[in-house]
Amino acid sequence: MAALAFDPAREERDLQEYLGDAYERRRLEHYQEELDAEVAQAADEGELYRTSRAYLYNLTAFAMTGTKLPYLEYLMRLVPPGARLLDYGCGIGSDGLLLLDAGYRVEFADFDNPSTEFLRWRLRHRGLDAPVHDLDRIVPSGFDAAYAFDVIEHVRDPYAFLEEMERRSSLVMVNLLEYDSNEQELHYELPIGKLLRRAAGRELELYRRLHGTSHLIAYRTGRAGPARRAANAGRLAAGWARHTVLRRR
Repeated sequence: MAALAFDPAREERDLQEYLGDAYERRRLEHYQEELDAEVAQAADEGELYRTSRAYLYNLTAFAMTGTKLPYLEYLMRLVPPGARLLDYGCGIGSDGLLLLDAGYRVEFADFDNPSTEFLRWRLRHRGLDAPVHDLDRIVPSGFDAAYAFDVIEHVRDPYAFLEEMERRSSLVMVNLLEYDSNEQELHYELPIGKLLRRAAGRELELYRRLHGTSHLIAYRTGRAGPARRAANAGRLAAGWARHTVLRRR
């Protein structure tokens, strides 16, 4: 499996070069406060996700942590280089750029906003040609895998979100974050148990619990037969119980 060319310094350097004299490192260091201030001023979530510039700093700071590297590595175990992937809810595209470098054919999808404008610049800056689809328009299908990491907790209807991904790919991979009272305002509480049972009704390929509170699942969209559903349910229950025991120690 090819190694991911993770480079936190490049994440910041890209943003600094893109913004030029408008770049403020203070905003990167205080990325959450910057986003919170923008949230307070936005008329609604739809406007925020289509206009936010604070997300340039927020998503850059998060990409620099490497938090999503294990998700990408598990994805690479399931699909080989050369596969056609959809980065659904891509933001500034850091995940997909790493996969492009690793030999995958990646297409991106998100609202037309400052983040995707930055992504288009990053692609040009690297000499890469990859489509960036607008979620308010038509997003194609026929992908080998569609993935969304740290995205689904931002939407009001996670079932509709998964259905959109399933219409576009035979393999879906997402992580489900547990909610706590310190979550940022833009995060919704996910019905994790129900979403895991939903995945167990499909052809479950992977379940891992990472970073303590993140449930990573990958499944094929076809309905599983009774034996496969029972095996999937046992697999999910064992993973949940194993984590609970470890947390109690």
